[in-house]
Amino acid sequence: MEQDKMIVQLAGRIDSDNAADTEKNILRMLEGYSHDAIVFDAKDLLYISSAGLRVILRLKKSYPDITVINVSSGVYEIFEMTGFNQFLKIERAYREISTEGCEVIGQGANGTIYRIDKDNVVKVYDESESPDNIKQESDVAKFALLLGIPTAISYEVVKVGNCYGSVFEMINAASFTNIIINEPDRIDWCVKESVDLLKKIHEITAPAGKLPDMKEKAIMWADEARPLIPEEAVKKFVELIKAIPDDDHVIHGDYHTKNMMYANDELLLIDMETLSCGHPIFEFSAMYNAYVGFSEFDHDNMMYFQGYDYDTACALWKKSLASYFETDDEAFLRDVERKASVIGYLRMIRFVSRNIKEGDERKSSMIDRWKNRFLEELGQIDSLMY
Repeated sequence: MEQDKMIVQLAGRIDSDNAADTEKNILRMLEGYSHDAIVFDAKDLLYISSAGLRVILRLKKSYPDITVINVSSGVYEIFEMTGFNQFLKIERAYREISTEGCEVIGQGANGTIYRIDKDNVVKVYDESESPDNIKQESDVAKFALLLGIPTAISYEVVKVGNCYGSVFEMINAASFTNIIINEPDRIDWCVKESVDLLKKIHEITAPAGKLPDMKEKAIMWADEARPLIPEEAVKKFVELIKAIPDDDHVIHGDYHTKNMMYANDELLLIDMETLSCGHPIFEFSAMYNAYVGFSEFDHDNMMYFQGYDYDTACALWKKSLASYFETDDEAFLRDVERKASVIGYLRMIRFVSRNIKEGDERKSSMIDRWKNRFLEELGQIDSLMY
């Protein structure tokens, strides 16, 4: 027994031949036990039939707090197919791997990608990400693939230290970041390939209700940032967001070179957590942050984040924008940039407010810098459309 929880080991096969005896043995173990919680350790459980599931169901009437841990993939499928995972706490058994000494080949909004062998990579998520959240992102990636977006699909969730990760097969993959660092003369090729794919993504429509709406997200960002920004500026921003036409076209939401993997002569996108629908201005706002805004006041941020310098990042941003719109009209491109930056700066204000702890001397100065840029650019526009 551990902290008022009885731990019961399950092993082998539990089916109609031995379910009754298994139940008797468990009840014998529970004699005199007065708490509500039972933990079934299924590390050695190979199979459980409906007869075995009924044993657990009967036990739940007397012990409502039941958790099943270390469940293999095969046994988990049984719990999932029968719906038992809807009312029982089921925790999978995860293979443990190490990324020590592994090459970093990519980075997204919520994790880092390592090559673990010649054929496979693992995306290690931040400690705050649970296995359920990781599975949800995998489901979004599968949905993206069905929509026609080239992406890698996870085939296994693993444990990496105190974090969890997704393993992908990705033979001969290199991020566009690595290509730009190692072959800087290919920057125009990277821009062309990435913009071609971005345009294709923006032509895809998502079924109603299947993806988050970026307009709703942006209004939520404004509400969260409201204590930090003058009320009249918040009102103007929200009005401009509401004036953007509803749009069911797909946007990636975190489109930058570390999320672009070139594998087997094909450009793949990773980090599908941010997949949404909405007007492309929301895409450009995230790109502006990735290439310009986040490193605007500290250019070393770009070297840390992407591995190339701030000038290269700014060139990527400007080249990408010109290529997407197929124009060198500086006035037009600056207008799009300004509108994208307004959304981007508000998003960074919210990010700092949520993610940098109180007492950190950087927090107020970062918010002030981006607030001033937000107000400056907001004052120059009367629409977020182009």
